[in-house]
Amino acid sequence: MNQQKDNLKVVIVGHVDHGKSTIIGRMLAETGALPKGKLKQIQESCRKNSKPFEYAFLLDALKNEQSQGITIDMARCFFKTAKRNYIIIDAPGHIEFLKNMVTGAAKADAALLVIDANEGIQENSKRHGYMLSMLGVPQVAVLINKFDLVNYDRNVYEKIIEEFSGFLGNIGVTAISYIPVSGRDGDNIVSPSKHFDWYEGPTLLEQLDSFLLPTQPVSKAFRMPVQDIYKFTANGDDRRIIAGTIETGCIKNGDDVIFLPSGKEGTIKSIEVFNHPEQHETGAGYATGFTLVSQIYIKAGELMCRKGEKMPETGTRLRVNIFWLGKSPMIKGKRYKFKLGSARESVELAEVINVFDASDLSTVRGKQQLDRYDIGECIIETSRPVVFDNIKEIEATGRFVIVDNHEISGGGIIFEKDTESISVINQHITQREFFWNHGLITPQSRASRYHHRGKFVLITGEKESGKHELAKQLEYSLFNMHLNVYYLGLNTFMKGLDVDLEKVAWNRDEHIRRLGELARIMTDAGLIFISAIDDLDRYDIEYIKQLNTPSELLVINIGSNLPDYEAGLNLLEDYDLKAALDEIKKVLNREKIIPEYCI
Repeated sequence: MNQQKDNLKVVIVGHVDHGKSTIIGRMLAETGALPKGKLKQIQESCRKNSKPFEYAFLLDALKNEQSQGITIDMARCFFKTAKRNYIIIDAPGHIEFLKNMVTGAAKADAALLVIDANEGIQENSKRHGYMLSMLGVPQVAVLINKFDLVNYDRNVYEKIIEEFSGFLGNIGVTAISYIPVSGRDGDNIVSPSKHFDWYEGPTLLEQLDSFLLPTQPVSKAFRMPVQDIYKFTANGDDRRIIAGTIETGCIKNGDDVIFLPSGKEGTIKSIEVFNHPEQHETGAGYATGFTLVSQIYIKAGELMCRKGEKMPETGTRLRVNIFWLGKSPMIKGKRYKFKLGSARESVELAEVINVFDASDLSTVRGKQQLDRYDIGECIIETSRPVVFDNIKEIEATGRFVIVDNHEISGGGIIFEKDTESISVINQHITQREFFWNHGLITPQSRASRYHHRGKFVLITGEKESGKHELAKQLEYSLFNMHLNVYYLGLNTFMKGLDVDLEKVAWNRDEHIRRLGELARIMTDAGLIFISAIDDLDRYDIEYIKQLNTPSELLVINIGSNLPDYEAGLNLLEDYDLKAALDEIKKVLNREKIIPEYCI
């Protein structure tokens, strides 16, 4: 951990061909950080191929990169000064590889943004500046390179500072310094250059040593995305281990914790680490498991926090900034996969507030989609609540990515939850009901003919709780009482989909959506519609309830996995089938769904 604390991660970005790799290659050579003989090896290779030597070749290790003269992937190099160790990440400048640049900058403690003094500020100079702002990189220094091409003209330096500092100020970034350099000749890289007698600021190496080390994650509020829950049963072992990697903070045995968004609480009983001596305290950076004093039912994707510390925000409608990199535009009405920490939820674009042109910060209002390389201030809506922090406080829980067709197509940061607008689901239901084309038969006429009203009976519980058998037996029992009843199981909805819905959360949401829409039709037709789904929580149930509006929903829960939701009927895990059927019929009668004489 001490070695990690001494490492400073610095990403170097900028427009293509503005000299990022050359600057870093020169610095490695002049600080003696290269492996013995590496410089001569590259120089000899260039001589044999009749190719002029460039310091950029020290980083651009891939053959296709050297032939094209651009950095395609990210190159990482390591060196140290008397003060600390460094990890330098050379991110690509070409517009086609912005996704790689984002990957490189996402975990950086500081950034060097390179501008060619001869070409001046280019589109990607500003786009990369905006990305650094979005990603929350806390320290930025600007390197104005290739001053040898402009005769070390001070006026060029001052003009670029005036224009670019104004741009950065508009996006909330203040550059620590503007350093004039020549990567090719080594001016102001390690030592001050006589060509810059008008410049009194730091050299590149001095600036690197002046960057502040980031606040250590262990000193922040505790956050651990829950990745999985492991249950043990062999040899009398009844542990239920909650596992994940701690992003920030520290925790010890006896601490009270809360899991969000469910709000369930517990107390740490033990810290479990594979093949490791017993320990009573742990912190940021460690993959760890925990047991609780009292067992509670939670799912992967929750965020574990320590009570008494500042809590994160929770919401489904979020005001965000999105940088879209997908080949296909991000459009309304389409479901995407939203990834934040260990949470995986389906998400929909609800509203486009503004679209920014990063090259000049102009805005386009009224646009209804995000095209490739657009930066949009948007409202998105997730299928279930997600938990987040302000990115300036905790980066890991403030940034998200969006997946489209199994590819990361966008990323961004969350500003706040939106509470002013009407949700996408409510808009959908309002429109659906407005355009619903009813026949001549009223619900009252159907109830009179069928001797019962329509109802959606939804049975849930943990796997292996017998819910599907109970649902089928309920259908059979009601059918034998001459009632119009229909059971539909989970597998029916899997047909036509090319993935396992039980394993893929965002397609499970699609299954739930289809089920809710179908229930609305079946209950409107006057049927008693029955289905069973594993492990529903209160958010899933509320979503189904909304989709089934204005028809009615009866929830039957088996076991104790829904302590925070008041089901219509709760059954014990070892329920008696006949007694359970009788109890469900009594509830249906009490709610005036079926007549008393049917019981």
